[in-house]
Amino acid sequence: MLRRLYDWTLSWAAHPRALWVLAVVSFAESSVFPIPPDVLLIPMVLARPGRAWLTAGVCTIASVAGALLGYAIGAFAWEAVGQPVLTWLGKGDSFDTFRATYDDWGLWAVLVAGLTPFPFKVITILSGALGMSLAAFVASSLVARGLRFFVVAAILWKVGDPARHFIERHLALVFAAALVVLIGGIWGIRFL
Repeated sequence: MLRRLYDWTLSWAAHPRALWVLAVVSFAESSVFPIPPDVLLIPMVLARPGRAWLTAGVCTIASVAGALLGYAIGAFAWEAVGQPVLTWLGKGDSFDTFRATYDDWGLWAVLVAGLTPFPFKVITILSGALGMSLAAFVASSLVARGLRFFVVAAILWKVGDPARHFIERHLALVFAAALVVLIGGIWGIRFL
């Protein structure tokens, strides 16, 4: 089953509309969707290394656009959407403490969340809810997401087929590692 899912993802990576699909996934992930765009970015760069920079650029721009939606949810729909999400994450009672910390470290929070597997949507929504400067938010989002996606694309572009062969030989291990990172990020939000 894992092999079929991998092959299906690779077939989408080579599809003529793959960049559009990547843009939609990247946009949604920054505001509401739980799956990171790397799931498509990696096979797309492996399938078409000559388009690595275009692929990373589309992923970055769409991700920052989605981050603006997350920011808007926090700024304009905090009561209806943002606060229930924070409560679901088990952080409803600690919002005031978080606000004080975020006032001091907000820019760094956006940078760190944008570079790591930490769910970026949490920071985008909180940035809007706490009124982070929109210019600082956009700038830090561009730097963090651009760095993350362009570094991934550069590594895969440089390594190329050996990376693809490694992934294919150790598909179960790669999938398990990705799953651990995803679950760890969700656990980190809920319990830290």
